[in-house]
Amino acid sequence: MQPRYEVAQVLERNTDQLHKLTHNSWQLRTLHALRRCRTAALGGHIDQCNHPGCGKLHLSYNSCRNRHCPKCQGHKREEWMQARGAELLNVPYFHVVFTLPQELNKLALYTPKHLYSTLFATAWEVISGFGKNPSFLGAQTGMISILHTWGQNLSLHPHLHCIVPGGGITKNGKWKNANGKGKYLFPVKAMSKVFRAKMVAALRKQSTEPYSFYEQLFAKDWVVYCKQPFYGPAQVVEYLGRYTHKIAISNHRIKSLEKGVTFSMKEYRHGGKKSTLTLSDKEFIRRFALHILPKGFVRIRHYGILSSCRKKHILPGLQQLLGSPNLPRQEQSKHRCCPVCKKGTLVTLLAFDSRGPPENWQQKMKNPDI
Repeated sequence: MQPRYEVAQVLERNTDQLHKLTHNSWQLRTLHALRRCRTAALGGHIDQCNHPGCGKLHLSYNSCRNRHCPKCQGHKREEWMQARGAELLNVPYFHVVFTLPQELNKLALYTPKHLYSTLFATAWEVISGFGKNPSFLGAQTGMISILHTWGQNLSLHPHLHCIVPGGGITKNGKWKNANGKGKYLFPVKAMSKVFRAKMVAALRKQSTEPYSFYEQLFAKDWVVYCKQPFYGPAQVVEYLGRYTHKIAISNHRIKSLEKGVTFSMKEYRHGGKKSTLTLSDKEFIRRFALHILPKGFVRIRHYGILSSCRKKHILPGLQQLLGSPNLPRQEQSKHRCCPVCKKGTLVTLLAFDSRGPPENWQQKMKNPDI
């Protein structure tokens, strides 16, 4: 079901103000790309259904393909899920969340690339360190980590969602399951303390904040949350599909564009209670722009035995040893189905640029001699 309202509508009616609501030219370029997505400004193509009983002509505008766009994530998500599903092992997987305290929001605002890169590196240090410790596992494990920077109200809330297999490879090359009989990974209180210490130590080396700033960071507990293991490989794939290509807010969450922007949200401090929040256009755009990542920044990363340089050599042997999960393969059709007859596929007849399709294009497509 198509959403009634879109982020692009808010951007379009505030085109003249976008440069005032962003922190840099990259954020501004991104907002303009989202505003023009699937409009005449990006050009398009004319397709025709190849079914004998249909032959319907379709005019379509091009997508921006920006990773922050609410309308451009579906296809990328499906491809990524299929690839990750083929790499799963027949072992328990755990969901670990590393959350930064709000005191670091200033660094997230002004030096996001530095802070988020440090967060990725520190989270892997914690997981890898506990994994190598014989008291907890005594083996090299792996991790898939996904950066989210937002809370439900679109405020800054940087955190990493990590998927960690319940085991690892020992020094002699054998697989070893995690302690706890698949019910838990590592002790979260110990992980929280180590995470805080390592993160603060890394920031001290790289930033020029006063000593009092770091004292403030140590004055409060940091949150590392480890959920119960997934019930099975299918649940891991479903989870990855929901989180990997998620953006700050989807178009479906927008409920009204009258008197600002009203969108739905969950209040996790109140047990996930559903409510709505209304922001002015300017505040909505300002908050949305906070979550536009630096140019070229990688927000999904793989580590250890799941890293790109190792999994090609390690995973096939492990899948043979441990068994690979029997997941249903969903074939991705490269053909676009006709939305009218649902039987034929669309064939592109003509592509056009931002100047738009030729005048009387429908007649010309049916009769080229016109």
